[in-house]
Amino acid sequence: MAGRPAPAARATKDLFLTTFTPDAAATLGGPDWFRARRLAAAERFSAGSLPDATEEIWRYSRISELDLDAYRPALGAPDEAAPPGSLTEVTGERAALVVVHNGRPTRIEVDPALAAKGLVVADAGDLPDGDDMLGLTPVADAFTELNTAFLPGATVVRIPRGMVVEQPIVIVHHLDGDGIASFARTVVVAGENSDATVIEHQSSSDVVAFSDPVVELDVGDAARLRYLNVQDLGPRVFQVGYQSSRVGRDATLQSSVVALGGDYARVRTDSRIDGKGGTSYLTAVYFADGSRMHDFRTIQDHIAPKTTSDLLFKGAVSDTARSVYSGLIRIGKEARGTNAFQTNRNLVLSEGAGAESVPNLEIETNDVICSHASAVGPIDDEQRYYLESRGIPPEVAERLIVLGFFGEVLDRLPASDAVTGLRAALVRRLAERASGAGPA
Repeated sequence: MAGRPAPAARATKDLFLTTFTPDAAATLGGPDWFRARRLAAAERFSAGSLPDATEEIWRYSRISELDLDAYRPALGAPDEAAPPGSLTEVTGERAALVVVHNGRPTRIEVDPALAAKGLVVADAGDLPDGDDMLGLTPVADAFTELNTAFLPGATVVRIPRGMVVEQPIVIVHHLDGDGIASFARTVVVAGENSDATVIEHQSSSDVVAFSDPVVELDVGDAARLRYLNVQDLGPRVFQVGYQSSRVGRDATLQSSVVALGGDYARVRTDSRIDGKGGTSYLTAVYFADGSRMHDFRTIQDHIAPKTTSDLLFKGAVSDTARSVYSGLIRIGKEARGTNAFQTNRNLVLSEGAGAESVPNLEIETNDVICSHASAVGPIDDEQRYYLESRGIPPEVAERLIVLGFFGEVLDRLPASDAVTGLRAALVRRLAERASGAGPA
C-alpha cells in the first residue's frame, strides 16, 4: 500500500534504536513518579529485544516490517477539540467523555452527580495515587514496556464499590501527523459489586503512524464491566496493541473489539480469571480489505475454580487482505469445574485474501468442560444462490450474508446506540468493496 514504511533490515532482534532511548524518555515531563517509571521502563526496553515471527505468539505476523526509528514520539501541545468521526455522535447520553489526542488525554468531562458519588475519570498524572493505578494487571513484553516508557499521560477510570453507572464512559482517541508514534494507556478499575460500560473509539487522519496502546481492566469481586473498543484507524497506521484483564470472584467481564482500519493492526488480549465463579466473555468482529491485516492473539487464563470463559471472534477478508487468530485456553491446577469455549470463524471473500486460525488448549486439571472450534472458507454457495435466485444482485447478496455472519457478535456488543453506527460502518465498507472504491 502506498505510503507504508519500508521493512526494517534487522539481522537480529537486538535493539539499535536512536529515537526510543532512555535519554529520550527522560525528557518527558510530569510528576517525579511518572518520570521514574518511564525511565525504568525505557531501560528495560533498551536492554531487551524486539520480537520476530519465529516466536509462536508472533507467528504469521508482519512484525518484521516495523522500523521504529521511522517514527517519533508525539510531544507537541495537543489540540483539545474533539476529533471528527468519533463515537460521541452515536452514544447519546454518557456518564463521562475523555478525548485523547496522539496518546495524551486532553479533555475530560464527568457527570458532576456521579463525580460527587465517587466516580473518577482522570489523567493518572493528576491523581495522588496515579502510580498505583498503572500495572494493576500483568503486562510484560517489549511493546508494553515501550508504552510505559513514552506515556504522555494515562486515562484512569475508577468505579467505586456498589456504583451503577447507567450511561457509558466514552474515550475517543485520534491520531494525526505523519511519522508520529502514539502511546495511549487506559486503566479501568471496577470496584466490588459495581456496574459500568466503557467504550473506546480509535480513529486517525490518513497518516503514516505507529500506535502502541495498552488497556488494563481490573474487575473487582461481583462487579460487572462491559468494554468495547472500536478501531477505525487510517490505512497507513501500524498498530501493536495489548489488553490485559483480571476478573475477580463472581465478577463478569464482557470485552469486545470491532476492527475496521489500520494497515497492520494487532491486539493481544490476556484475560486472567482468578476469582472463584468469575466469567470472561470475549468477542470480536473484524473486516479487512485492500492489503490490510488484522492480527488477534488471546489467552483465556483460568486460575480459580468454577470459572467460565466464552470467546467468539468472527472476521472477513477481501482483496489481498489477511487475518490471523491464535488463541489459548489455559486451565490451571486449581481451576476445577471450569467451563471454557473458544470459537473463531472467517469468511474469505476474494481469491487473493487469506486467514489463519490457530486455537489451542492447555489443561492441567480434571472436571472441566472445554471446546475450541475454527473455520476458514468462502461464502456458502447455497446461501448466495438462494438470495440471487430471488432477484437480489450479487453484490447485495454478499453484503447481506456477511452482515448476517457478523450479526451473532454484533448482537452481543454492550451499547445498542454504538452498534447501530457500527452496522452502518460495515455496510458502507462492504458497499465500497462492491463498487471498487477501495479501502476507506
